[in-house]
Amino acid sequence: MSRDVARAAAQWLALLESGAATERDYAALQHWRDSHPQHEQTWQKAQTLRQRFSDLPQALAMASLDRPQPGRRAVLKRALGIAALVPTAWLVSRQLPIEAWRADVHTATGERKRMGLADGASLQLNTATAVDVDLAQRRISLVEGELALDVPGTAAMAVQTRYGELRVSQAEVCVRQLAAGCLVSVLEGSVQVRDLNGQMATLQGGQQAPLKASGLGAWVPFDVLQLGWRDGVLTAQNQALGDFLRELERYRSGVLRWEPSLESLRVTGSFRLDDTDRILNLLASTLGLEVQARTRYWVTLRKVV
Repeated sequence: MSRDVARAAAQWLALLESGAATERDYAALQHWRDSHPQHEQTWQKAQTLRQRFSDLPQALAMASLDRPQPGRRAVLKRALGIAALVPTAWLVSRQLPIEAWRADVHTATGERKRMGLADGASLQLNTATAVDVDLAQRRISLVEGELALDVPGTAAMAVQTRYGELRVSQAEVCVRQLAAGCLVSVLEGSVQVRDLNGQMATLQGGQQAPLKASGLGAWVPFDVLQLGWRDGVLTAQNQALGDFLRELERYRSGVLRWEPSLESLRVTGSFRLDDTDRILNLLASTLGLEVQARTRYWVTLRKVV
């Protein structure tokens, strides 16, 4: 099941249960359900899970859509004592599976975190990211999200992902785990990559490549500004507005929507990620858009008529 579909179902469920849904929203939900068989299947499963775990916040129940496995119900019940204390809107905004909540270190949507490791190494976590850290084994497991690891010394550290392992020494690397693979970007030095088939390859500074279940893809050069999140900045250079908003959406709690006609507008600039509302207002003023905020967590961009 696609994580994006599960996420969309969670958002629709949250809107309906908020009591703020309009007739137009109900029509849009029906259109979404009718647009693909997987959408309807996911919605029905969401409804079933919501009834089964009626005492749980909907985001916690929806998390089980992603990776059903034996013992899930027991995990949910154990999590109830903590989850009941957390506002539902916050849980929805995180949109992370239960495995991520149980990780050693994690960040919420819009949060970034930096921590020092052994021998002068440092680790940064981007928005909605979770990692397990084993300093004794010098291993970091990326459960979800995106990290940046700087290892200045020769003693290597391993980064374990769902699609393979990296060995990092005297190098700096960023790894973003996606639904269908990882994106590995080497800023400095060289990084060894071992895929799920045991094949080894090396990426050099300035190279970026996808790591998938089938192996490491071809590398391409990348612009370091793509990784501006490490400094709390999101940069666009003549980027399509739709692509920019999909990236911005990672840093915002709740739902961000926009009219399809806005997709091809172009954006250039550097924006501070610590205030995404301000980013939307800047886009609106420069591109002639209107920001319609039903609530803080449900925002739509429209073209000014």
